[in-house]
Amino acid sequence: MANVLPPLTKLKKVALDLLFPQWCIGCGREGDYICESCRQTLSVITPPICPRCGRPQSQGILCHECVDWVAEIDGIRSPFFFDGVIRRAVHELKYRNLRALASSLAEFLRDYLVENPVTGDVLVPVPLHRRRYRERGYNQSALLARELGRLSGLPVVENCLIRHGYALPQARSASVGERRDNVADTFACRDGQLRGREVILVDDVSTSGATLDACAGMLKSAGAVAVWGLVIALEL
Repeated sequence: MANVLPPLTKLKKVALDLLFPQWCIGCGREGDYICESCRQTLSVITPPICPRCGRPQSQGILCHECVDWVAEIDGIRSPFFFDGVIRRAVHELKYRNLRALASSLAEFLRDYLVENPVTGDVLVPVPLHRRRYRERGYNQSALLARELGRLSGLPVVENCLIRHGYALPQARSASVGERRDNVADTFACRDGQLRGREVILVDDVSTSGATLDACAGMLKSAGAVAVWGLVIALEL
């Protein structure tokens, strides 16, 4: 019988696809949230890149914005630029309650890590402030981390890093300095369960790296030995 019936998870997926068919957010074609044709249009980040912020850098050295940045984060990596279909996908996941997109986006992150490994033995999502969590009802970064954990086999720790300060969305802050000030002293660690661990911080988008860096600082102060940021897209 086990050889005839598909796994339960596959049956569930078939049932959900019948009840709630997927439509490509790029072109509207039925079948997947990002169809194969639209995948070919995604703005992929290719080396050489700045070793810290992950943005293209012709010589593969620190870019001019990172030279004077005394960063806590070991580096930020991402498969895409924040535009086109990826921008729309993040918006749908983050603001339109299309939580099912987390699985497709996490596949991109898993594939990226296979081709571009970073040091890490545990996944930690960037937390939301409880006020924003109540407004949204979920943390999109946690959804991504859980799906990536399922695909990669890496454990996910969600109850250590917390956000106790409420900050304005980073996109509304004009300069890099303002963005870093915006998240200063915003995060904290509840305990030392990540002591000695190599952490991969998971988020949807990185604008200046300020949020990821603030998280990295708290994780390292709590004993983490390395912290890398992994996001779906980098905003230029």
